[in-house]
Amino acid sequence: MGEFKWLQQVFEKLGPSLYDFLRKNSYRSFPIDLVREIGWQLLECVAFMHDLRMIHTDLKPENILLVSPEYLKIPDYKSTSKSPSSFFKRVPKSSAIKVIDFGSTTYEREDQTYIVSTRHYRAPEVILGLGWSYPCDIWSVGCILVELCTGEALFQTHENLEHLAMMERVLGLMPQQMLKRVDRHAEKYVRRGRLDWPEGATSRESIKAVMKLPRLQNLIMQHVDHSAGDLIHLLQGLLRYDPFERLTARDALRHSFFTRDHLRR
Repeated sequence: MGEFKWLQQVFEKLGPSLYDFLRKNSYRSFPIDLVREIGWQLLECVAFMHDLRMIHTDLKPENILLVSPEYLKIPDYKSTSKSPSSFFKRVPKSSAIKVIDFGSTTYEREDQTYIVSTRHYRAPEVILGLGWSYPCDIWSVGCILVELCTGEALFQTHENLEHLAMMERVLGLMPQQMLKRVDRHAEKYVRRGRLDWPEGATSRESIKAVMKLPRLQNLIMQHVDHSAGDLIHLLQGLLRYDPFERLTARDALRHSFFTRDHLRR
């Protein structure tokens, strides 16, 4: 028998993903200061990638790992459960993170119109077939920050028109100039220059799922005790419909949510 040679790859040991941490914590939100620290690191990573002309295209809590698995238990004053264990929630002991899964990462090209990003974190220009670039990562970051603040994904849907309607419910009407440029696959979602909603809804349950969503400002105010104003303003920049008007990662890092009364580095 021939000699077998094994090639062993050794990776550093890391903690759980942000999604797994939320799941094991009964989908309870992170403290705002922790959201700030994680958001800063995430945007630094995205800025670094974009400087290298690389687009991750699949940013989501599952692809962001905590460096350490250690956590603390703190009182959860907002818990509505009667279970004694629900009076406390887990908080990561360290905010250090690492972004993983670069299997879908690509360089910028002119003809990028194929579908990218996991559904809940997919930018509107991707759904509408308008082409995408670096700003699709920025949209994903905005969705992730909201999820860390609330404990739940912002857009919980698996259908395109419902997804677009949820965006309008949370963020306001989409610009008509975007809807006028949709590709032939997305034309069915638009009627007379507006989303074909609720007329085009697949069911009453779909309409209810959209209608129950609050506006972005109200959603954040429900979950954030301080820095809410700065965070809302930042999110409005990260979640702008028009990708050309969306904040860049470098611009976001200079936002007052990260700089006001917070010594960063």
